[in-house]
Amino acid sequence: QVQLVESGGGSVQAGGSLRLSCAASVSSYSRNFMAWFRQAPGKEREGLAAIYTKGGSTWVADSVKGRFTISQDNAKNTVYLQMNSLKPEDTAMYYCAAKWASDSSTWSRPEGYRYWGQGTQVTVSS
Repeated sequence: QVQLVESGGGSVQAGGSLRLSCAASVSSYSRNFMAWFRQAPGKEREGLAAIYTKGGSTWVADSVKGRFTISQDNAKNTVYLQMNSLKPEDTAMYYCAAKWASDSSTWSRPEGYRYWGQGTQVTVSS
């Protein structure tokens, strides 16, 4: 069983930054893709960024490209989401997810991820 624990959410003014962390309790044998999603009330869960934990390749959604960056620290079994130039429309619950997959084409689809964290709230005020 893989347990994911997110942290780093909070309230920030527009233009500010936050760094989310996702700590995985199990080593990388159970997962080779980790990703960040978000879900605002009344909206579908949106894939933001993913990282291939074995090689470090990353993917970022066009909606946040240039503002959000995903990275990892394998020694700590932790994945990060650095969020800069935050906007009020970034307000949502942010989730970390993990899976084992053979290709990256579905990285942004939430249904393919087996493991999920409990989420951390990000609120951006104008």
